[in-house]
Amino acid sequence: MLKQILSKLPKKVPKSDTSDSVQSDSGSPTTFANVFQCTTVGVAISSKLNAVKRVSSVVFPASLNAGVEAVDPHISFKDVSNNQKQNLFISKLNLCCRVYDPSHPDKNCTEQDVKHQTLVELVDFVSSGSAKFTEPAIAAMCKMCASNLFRVFPPKFRTSATCGETEDEELMFDPSWSNLHIVYDLLLQFINCNSLDLKVAKMHIDHSFIARLLDLFDSEDPRERDCLKAILHRIYGKFMVHRPFIRKSVSNIIYRFIFETERHNGIAELLEIFGSVICGFALPLKEEHKMFLCRALLPLHKPKSVGIYHQQLTYCVVQFIDKDPTLASTVIMGLLKYWPVTNSQKELMFISELEEVLEVTIMVEFQKIMVPLFRRIACCLNSYHYQVAERAHLLWNNEYILDVVNQNRQVILPLVFSALVHNTQNHWNRTVLNQTENMRKMLSQMDEDLVLACQRKLEEEGSRSSAAAERRRITWERLEAAANVHNVAVGGDVLASPACTVAC
Repeated sequence: MLKQILSKLPKKVPKSDTSDSVQSDSGSPTTFANVFQCTTVGVAISSKLNAVKRVSSVVFPASLNAGVEAVDPHISFKDVSNNQKQNLFISKLNLCCRVYDPSHPDKNCTEQDVKHQTLVELVDFVSSGSAKFTEPAIAAMCKMCASNLFRVFPPKFRTSATCGETEDEELMFDPSWSNLHIVYDLLLQFINCNSLDLKVAKMHIDHSFIARLLDLFDSEDPRERDCLKAILHRIYGKFMVHRPFIRKSVSNIIYRFIFETERHNGIAELLEIFGSVICGFALPLKEEHKMFLCRALLPLHKPKSVGIYHQQLTYCVVQFIDKDPTLASTVIMGLLKYWPVTNSQKELMFISELEEVLEVTIMVEFQKIMVPLFRRIACCLNSYHYQVAERAHLLWNNEYILDVVNQNRQVILPLVFSALVHNTQNHWNRTVLNQTENMRKMLSQMDEDLVLACQRKLEEEGSRSSAAAERRRITWERLEAAANVHNVAVGGDVLASPACTVAC
């Protein structure tokens, strides 16, 4: 190209004695036409060189690539030597840093296609396993991921009363996902690479980078949250130095969700990550981990949208009890504290979680909380919402729970027997009535004498209650009669007063 430009320069003009020639200061003659032509070509050369400089500063940033030879990013990896592949890798990463507006897909269509194809080449190169990443390559990778992934989400127009309460809401999908999912795949392959120098990588995948990754969990696109879940899990596994920061940051996200906004799209994914993290906790558990259970996981039962993440929350809670069985009483008391009063669907979820928790509860911890626990279960047995009553009856079909109840029947049976009698006399649902009758038969087989004693005690309490009610009725009748007599007497005095006044 330089040769072609130089070939257009004018050749030296021979000396001429014509009247239109002008002697220059240096003594060499120059025509006005030649001066104009040289000036035009010079400007053209200068503008082209400036354009080259601008492209180079974008594709090959000096701050990241000091000492790195610039390679045309459009070349394939197959067409360069092994020594140049690192430089080509950096060049392609820098080319992909430019972000295009997804709302105008027709604009810069060619550049977007080139970027897409380049991202695919980068994924193939990293997944091949032959790449060894230098510090400039790691820095370029983090810069490219930050340019494409880290963004501000548009405001949410769903009301807080309905946001996240059900799983039937219309899913939102990011229009730029065609490139985003390749960037996520590239980042995951990059972190999984065995040749990655963790000491160098942790300086670029730092707290700021991780914090912005965590911010992306609020994305409304479930595909993006799944990718983030896999990436954050790998970062937690490989970068031990970042683990405390990740735990603290996730705790802060949960605190903000519980006590401030009650709006976040990624709570289920974050809990899913922590489900596997809890399995790796060393024993005895640190006080930090117990605080996370008491201050983050248990209060997560409070929001209305608990149904979205309840399965993952239950798994985390059960994993804590598996690690430290002494936490079972703390968990059950937390459930009773946040037990729903007017939300039957949440109550069904709580009963299901309670069954899973009781299956891993040791006897000592069970005995600490069995009285308040079975008072709550008795209320559920009496519930006029038939699904809640049915689910509470099904607890007794669990062999482990039934065995624990049998060993503590002297305390538990008197707590629930009155609820069964009340169901037999008052409940409207035929299925619940049948379950109540079967449960009474099962308790009679467990300890018939105790059941009869409970029945006698209940009858005595009923008699005392009837006698007390009768006494209250008689007392009120006497009070009403005395009040009527008093009113008549006061009325007679009032009528007699004018006559007395006249007589006087």
